[in-house]
Amino acid sequence: MFPFIEKFFSKYSRDLGIDLGTANTVVFARGEGIVLREPSVVALDKSSNKVLALGNEAKRMLGRTPGNIVAIRPMRDGVIADFEVTEVMLRHFIKKILNNNSFFRPRIVVGVPSGITGVERRAVLDAAMNAGAREAYLIEEPMAAAIGSNLPISEPFGSMIVDIGGGTTEVAVIALGGIVIAKSIRVAGDELDEAIVNQCRKNYNLLIGERSAEEIKIAMGSVYPSENESTMEVRGRDLVTGLPRTFTISAAEVREALFEPVNTVVDAIRMTLEKTPPELAADIMDRGVVLAGGGALLRGLDRYIAQETELSVFVVDDPLSSVAYGTGKVLEEIDLLKKVLVSND
Repeated sequence: MFPFIEKFFSKYSRDLGIDLGTANTVVFARGEGIVLREPSVVALDKSSNKVLALGNEAKRMLGRTPGNIVAIRPMRDGVIADFEVTEVMLRHFIKKILNNNSFFRPRIVVGVPSGITGVERRAVLDAAMNAGAREAYLIEEPMAAAIGSNLPISEPFGSMIVDIGGGTTEVAVIALGGIVIAKSIRVAGDELDEAIVNQCRKNYNLLIGERSAEEIKIAMGSVYPSENESTMEVRGRDLVTGLPRTFTISAAEVREALFEPVNTVVDAIRMTLEKTPPELAADIMDRGVVLAGGGALLRGLDRYIAQETELSVFVVDDPLSSVAYGTGKVLEEIDLLKKVLVSND
């Protein structure tokens, strides 16, 4: 594209930064901030393959649909599991933001896991272009989270970011505008929910849905015991009788369920630190570890990681939005920050 045409489009198009997450999609519009935050869920009519609902409305249908309707999450472990549905979801969100003003197609930056394959990378780019992008770029989520958390990524010293999302946990050491070492594990918010489901099945012979598990995690999930620990009534299906039943779960039981996935995250941080060059490791000792992503909101997680690694650990102000803010900052300074974008080749 000719430079003057590119400048014209850049001036009038509503460019978007997208955190295309396993659990939630967060969209940043250049010059406006966060304009959309909705669950990455789509409800389909199986017989006609017609989309019935997306986002918040579709999430309310999870586990409650009749036989002809299925509510699905097209993103799994941070990558596209269902290309066509992801494209439909992206197109819907983009259209909702642009309010049918499609004359100036947006430039889009999408956050992706650092462990993404070439095929998965191409799938995200194709989905963004088919959903209406003029240009599409990718940025690794830990880099986007670091930029969104205002870490000095271009400076000649090391910063460590741990981004705990819905499908993946990204651990990265960043210096001089690049990722020096990174580890991506597919243990994150979804696995925390699954651990609670398994605990209820093991302790009570009761099956609960993923929405109920997420509600328990948000209400009572913690890593350390507190003084006034609560209990919570949960409804599920008895695996012996097959009938609905109510039971009470304690915070201690939830903590026990979360122990294994939390320690998997800590192990990933340890392994990354072990492979970090000594000079950068010294910088991280001075500056500490930064936690981002929805998983960073788990009560006491920062304290537990600090105890296990003997490092200072900080949670960013708005961990749920850090990747989206990072994509937005890249949009606002795209020439300056093009070196942090993933190659489209």
